[in-house]
Amino acid sequence: MRNFLKLLFSLTILVSFLFFCLYLPKIGLGVQEKLKEASFYQKLDNKILQCLLCPRRCVIADKKRGFCGVRENRDGILYTLVYAKPCAIHIDPIEKKPLFHFLPSTSAFSIATAGCNLKCKFCQNWQISQAKPEEVDYIYLEPSDLVKRAKDSASPTIAYTYTEPTIFYEYMLDIAKLAKKQGLRNIMHSAGHINEEPLRQLCKYLDAANIDLKGFSEKYYNEMSLGNLDSVLKTLKILKEEGLWLEITNLILPGYNDDEDTIIKMCLWIKENLGADVPLHFSRFWPMYKLTALNPTPIETLEKARKIAMDCGLKYVYIGNVPGIEAENTYCPKCKKVIIRRSGYTILEINLEDGKCKFCGEKIAGIWH
Repeated sequence: MRNFLKLLFSLTILVSFLFFCLYLPKIGLGVQEKLKEASFYQKLDNKILQCLLCPRRCVIADKKRGFCGVRENRDGILYTLVYAKPCAIHIDPIEKKPLFHFLPSTSAFSIATAGCNLKCKFCQNWQISQAKPEEVDYIYLEPSDLVKRAKDSASPTIAYTYTEPTIFYEYMLDIAKLAKKQGLRNIMHSAGHINEEPLRQLCKYLDAANIDLKGFSEKYYNEMSLGNLDSVLKTLKILKEEGLWLEITNLILPGYNDDEDTIIKMCLWIKENLGADVPLHFSRFWPMYKLTALNPTPIETLEKARKIAMDCGLKYVYIGNVPGIEAENTYCPKCKKVIIRRSGYTILEINLEDGKCKFCGEKIAGIWH
């Protein structure tokens, strides 16, 4: 009898263990297999496919994935492996995106899935951006359910952010369509490494974007991100053409993209191709991912870059990742008084009346309501 009870106990433990390993993760992590066919690809010979979503144009053999790790060829059909599987959901201040001239002091219902189509050595979200879908925890959330959650949160905006929204394109697009019908706005924080056709289709449902312009040379992009500059510059031009509110972030890495000539070229390009009203955020680097031995960006370097940008004629230039610095405030380009005073992501003061400076009446570029 005692041996029987021991055997029964052992079997109970074994069954419980198998239940935990094989069943519970599928509930708790949302490993529900509901694949969606990817958009923007073409079929080649022998079940080989070519993805046309981003400039990499990956040629993918059967049972293989593209560079991003989230688009897989299964028997000659390309599937997205992250549809309805967000691994990050947060309610953030809109200023965190960063968007400083778009609905200030409001919140953004922010989401991401695993994966990225770049390999930035300085990525701050590398745990999810450089992970495969099966390597991260996520929940299963259909677009309609996500939009409902966003509305329940009282956030006026849904943000596609943290990783690279391009790689969860189908999910983002379906959410954005529903959100727009529900009166919500859509924004993305992206590296801009996307092809023209999918971008223009997405732009029909986007209201604003912040694009990481990581550097201003092909050499920098190739070495630090495994990407290319021309594709990002084209994205910036398209976003401007399509009428989205646009802001740009440039992360300055000491010794890599902080020389004066490069910053001047970048700022002049922005002014000539996008306009002087486009806000530019110079962001401070902190040791991260594969660059933990690199020192943080000196504040003096950021202040110098900001002065260069303003001398080039850009009206709204900010310094990010340095809480409390005066350069995180918005100043009127005419009377130089503070229009929006910030402390980190907190808005302390807004001096706007109908989109104009309260003090001198100068129109301040942005979307304010």
